[in-house]
Amino acid sequence: MPRTPAGPELDRLISLLAKLPGLGPRSAKRAALHLLKKRDGLMAPLSLALKEAADKVTACSICGNWDSSDPCQICADEDRETGEICVVQEVADLWALERSGAFKGKYHVLGGVISPLDGVGADDLNIASLAQRASAGGITEIVLALSATVDGQTTAHYLVERLEGLTVDITRLSHGVPVGGELDYLDEGTLAAAMKSRHKA
Repeated sequence: MPRTPAGPELDRLISLLAKLPGLGPRSAKRAALHLLKKRDGLMAPLSLALKEAADKVTACSICGNWDSSDPCQICADEDRETGEICVVQEVADLWALERSGAFKGKYHVLGGVISPLDGVGADDLNIASLAQRASAGGITEIVLALSATVDGQTTAHYLVERLEGLTVDITRLSHGVPVGGELDYLDEGTLAAAMKSRHKA
């Protein structure tokens, strides 16, 4: 990235911002300049929020959701359906489903999908802990809410085989989720309809 005529501190801020999803070099420069203009009202609180998040937010030891408590608020919620586990690729997908209000059970975040091209295998994901949860008893249904991509569907097939033999219903979201679609980018209505019309895997 070309250096700015402003010194190493600003260069470092811009280069770090440019690493965020959706921000290229030009957007990162605009964001950095905006932060500097709003130093007291935005930059200082953002700096504090980043430090607090780095210090306090951790992955839930049960489901993998990000929260400042362990277990997370969803896993600790006694009003949720404990017999249903919804398996998602990333935390962003969990949040998307929560926005839809369509699922009232617990979750399990894999941390990615099986992708040989990217060097990601089953052992790199939180699959062993899912199998452990499913075989511990009390689970009646596992919903595979994975993206309708080739890697997402490959992972779903692997999970069906891995969980075979357990007395648990394994279902998938309806194909109302478009092929090639990422859950985090779908609207709440589509997610709610897909969750309601899920079927046995």
